[in-house]
Amino acid sequence: MGKKSRTRPEHRTDPSERTGTAGEVGPRQPCPCGSGRRFKACHGSVDGPPPLFVSRPFEGLPGETDVIALREFVPSATAPLTLRDGDRTVVLCSLLPMAAPALVRQDGTIWLGLQVQHGFGDPSRDLAAVLEKALAADAGEVVGLTDPPGEGPRLQDLLAEQPLEVSVHDGFDWWVADVDDPTGSVHASLEAANAAANPSARLQSVQAAYWTRMGSKEHLRWVMPHDEDQLLTALARLHAAGKDDLVEGSRFVGMFRAHGLLAPVWDLPVGTGAEVLEEPAVRFAADLEAALADGSALSTQERSARNGLANRQLTIR
Repeated sequence: MGKKSRTRPEHRTDPSERTGTAGEVGPRQPCPCGSGRRFKACHGSVDGPPPLFVSRPFEGLPGETDVIALREFVPSATAPLTLRDGDRTVVLCSLLPMAAPALVRQDGTIWLGLQVQHGFGDPSRDLAAVLEKALAADAGEVVGLTDPPGEGPRLQDLLAEQPLEVSVHDGFDWWVADVDDPTGSVHASLEAANAAANPSARLQSVQAAYWTRMGSKEHLRWVMPHDEDQLLTALARLHAAGKDDLVEGSRFVGMFRAHGLLAPVWDLPVGTGAEVLEEPAVRFAADLEAALADGSALSTQERSARNGLANRQLTIR
């Protein structure tokens, strides 16, 4: 039997990729809208284009980094919100009972949940749509979305530009703090939720840095507002200089990407707690700012460190 030819066959265009007339887009070609999807999966779909994905949905929102932390890894926390228009009391909550998007309390207070299952492409628009529905709902109602919210304001458009004051809670007893529960049945239902809530604390000396204990391990997770490329370069400089540890025995293990920002993560020795991290966090923040301001070329060691850090990223949103 003769050997198979090693000459590559002439490329032939799949008929589905051909265009019939000048300017026509084939179903397997990139969609002209710039989404990066094939035309047949975007504007050429019979169901219409999928929801527009916003890579950094909370940009410009006061407390953006804390909002991301509460949405992604802080089990139990709240923060009061101030509306641009109106005087309704609104509280931003990490998680609500049954992962409800919003609850209208009997006194008219609105609890707005961050850890929800909406997947319509822009969490900020989703939250704004839920908030608008809650503002029009009756006391006692649970509010959410079943369909894409469509065009409309985003959370940045509805809230006043005021700092976010976050309170981290031990468990979820605040869910029922004002509920009359003579039999104890409501509080008993909290036991499972409380058992699943890892102890957490927000550092007071820096923005959006949260200590937690998960089983026998402790971690610090710190959502940072900087441009990703610039932050990676600065972290590489600190790593190469041996300045990326917080306390003795701690270890910078990588970072995750959520809603357009990076959150570096440190493993901590058991028993560290949150309080002793305050001063080291301030020192690290100062070193990071100096590294961010350094415009010199990276050394060979720093380039190697940067490549290593880039391989230790996990995108969760």
